[in-house]
Amino acid sequence: MRHRLIPYGFLLLLFVSISGFSQQKQRFQNLQQALRANGQLAGSQGPASVNWIDGGTRFSFIDQNVIKSFSPKDQREEVVFDGSRLKLPGTDQAFTYESFQWSKDSKNLLFQTNFRPVWRRSGISDYYVYAVAAKSLKLVAKDAQTAELSPDGSKIGYERDGNLFVFDFASQQETQLTNDAAPSLYNGRFGWAYEEEFGLAQAWEWSPDSKFIAYWQIDERPVPIYAMTDYKGFDENFVKLPYPRVGDPNPKARIGVVELATKKAQWMKVDLNDGYIPRIYWTSQEGQLAVVHLNRKQNHLKLFFANARTGDARQIMEETSNAWIDVFDFFAGILHYFYFPANSQEFFWVSERDGFAHLYRYDYSGKLLNQVTKGNWEVVIVHNIDAKSKKVYYTSTEQSPLERQLYVVDFDGKNTRKLTQTAGRHKIDFAPNSQYYIDRFSNVMTPTRVELWDTKGKLLKTLEANPGVTQFLSNYAYVPKELTSFTTSDGQKIDISIIKPLDFDPAKKYPIVLDIYGGPGAQSVYNEFSTTGWHQFLAQQGYAVVSVNNRGSGGYGYQFEKVVYEKLGQYESLDFVETAKYLATLPWVDAGRLAIRGHSYGGYMTSYTMLAHPGIFKVSLVGAPVTDWRLYDSIYTERYMGLLPENDAKYEQSAVSPKAKNLQGKMFIAHSTMDENVHVRNTMQLMNALEDAGKDADLRIYPPGAHGVAYNSTSSLLLYQQYTDYLERFLKNGTTN
Repeated sequence: MRHRLIPYGFLLLLFVSISGFSQQKQRFQNLQQALRANGQLAGSQGPASVNWIDGGTRFSFIDQNVIKSFSPKDQREEVVFDGSRLKLPGTDQAFTYESFQWSKDSKNLLFQTNFRPVWRRSGISDYYVYAVAAKSLKLVAKDAQTAELSPDGSKIGYERDGNLFVFDFASQQETQLTNDAAPSLYNGRFGWAYEEEFGLAQAWEWSPDSKFIAYWQIDERPVPIYAMTDYKGFDENFVKLPYPRVGDPNPKARIGVVELATKKAQWMKVDLNDGYIPRIYWTSQEGQLAVVHLNRKQNHLKLFFANARTGDARQIMEETSNAWIDVFDFFAGILHYFYFPANSQEFFWVSERDGFAHLYRYDYSGKLLNQVTKGNWEVVIVHNIDAKSKKVYYTSTEQSPLERQLYVVDFDGKNTRKLTQTAGRHKIDFAPNSQYYIDRFSNVMTPTRVELWDTKGKLLKTLEANPGVTQFLSNYAYVPKELTSFTTSDGQKIDISIIKPLDFDPAKKYPIVLDIYGGPGAQSVYNEFSTTGWHQFLAQQGYAVVSVNNRGSGGYGYQFEKVVYEKLGQYESLDFVETAKYLATLPWVDAGRLAIRGHSYGGYMTSYTMLAHPGIFKVSLVGAPVTDWRLYDSIYTERYMGLLPENDAKYEQSAVSPKAKNLQGKMFIAHSTMDENVHVRNTMQLMNALEDAGKDADLRIYPPGAHGVAYNSTSSLLLYQQYTDYLERFLKNGTTN
């Protein structure tokens, strides 16, 4: 094996400046203090809830209960809304809100209040409109799951109880647009599976001219029901939800459009064929809707243009793959890979057809005009497509898979220019007029900074320098991540990060905790500041903490990511084992004291690696694991593992429970009975298999905890205390019982 240290020239100098003399700095007194340090290390992310308004000439943000606006041109800050003394209409109750939207003309604000969560992204809320000029507040939608102002600012659309409504400001009237909702049949709302696995909570879209609303109708009536309980009280009270497992009947979807002038609904004539409609987009042509279709295996995509009034649809383009086709990126928070700029008869699509994710340009006939970006790197997100100047602003991995940098390029692929200046991971909030952007960034040596730039290259204002983080680092011991890489025995370069033990002595031997995730498209290692207090606590207790960008991770191209297709577990676990073997070659690593820990897909990988490669890791900490992909939901699993019964042998190979007899070392498992995502059946089947094999494992059940296992701050502290004590007992001290 070979390894290579990434050449950050000033690493040692900055390591000394941040860490100082650790013995002179405070250490965490206990685990609770360490977990609270997450926020102190993350610091402020700058202006909260940024909305670009007035076409991008200003942005608004929340400061306490006050909404302010800021003009980049003259750096003028104004108060737009002060809710500190505002009461809910007709009550003495103080007005508070979760989020807000602006009308396009910046005359009205739509506030989301009284949020009650449903699933990961969705919830039920009450929506109020605030007229900026009149300073008046009015309830317009109660108990709605989603709501949005029309682009022209004249109406509000919302979904309630599975039907769609609009409220008109001029008439002060509510109009119901659909009326055929039924149990498990929704208009403008997704069920659990679509919301979880295609990333959207709002299942309807205003047209740009405010004339139409397009919506999904989701029929979950054929889908099997999953029931779960937290076992409280004396009655058997179960929460039930439609949940399609691999091979089960899927939710049925069709796309309807209502023209507001006529109140007439029309179904788009796109056949589902046991597939999915994961995305819809309004094009720049009046009354024309783009409908994206995926087959059930999610390796064949078709794009249709449909007439909103007649429903007639024609296929514009298609894409096939030997693996799966992505329509969004859950881990990067990227919702879309199709882009339809206004005032243009062109659209753009991010495809991996040349081996890396790049941007392609089409006309409305479906003709490919040109490939906009090219190279052995990936376009991660497109921030803005400026049809007037014919420029695209995007973030990519061109600098490094460990970094995210902002670039601009002409439509024809020429004149590429890098806009961000500092090494690290940049998260961009881009103005729609292409003149300004807010840049939130950090690197391994720099806590988060937030800056306002213009696209000509001028720094306009530092919005957040996080002096509080700097002060915290001056008082408390801190160990930065080190970025390095090695080459596996089969020739694959793997990037990893290492947080070494505090007061590191290269002459000593240290235990290792491999903290992993590993799922397709995810990425664990970036050139960014480490803000995990538990990792720092472990470093203070004498552990090294390692993370891995294993095969299957995003950011490295098609072959690196898609090699795991229909082989979940195989390459990821190989890379974790190869990481362990590489670490064992380092003189300061105790190869007999290696632990692996992960949650969700990381829980799957932790248990799979422990059992498929026995004897490598002494301890495993397993959170909410999938133990057999046939128990998980159809949309996610079939995307990566294919269909049954044709792939039954591959599903068997990827399962954890059949390998239970191989357990060596100690295994700790935590799960919740109210986990609607990864059902506790997974853990119970693994425990049954371990017991049948005469193997001992330690199980902790947190009944009400959902997918996160812990369900409040007290249970979270308990869970991490159990993890930490388990490492102390069985890894660090080496006891066996």
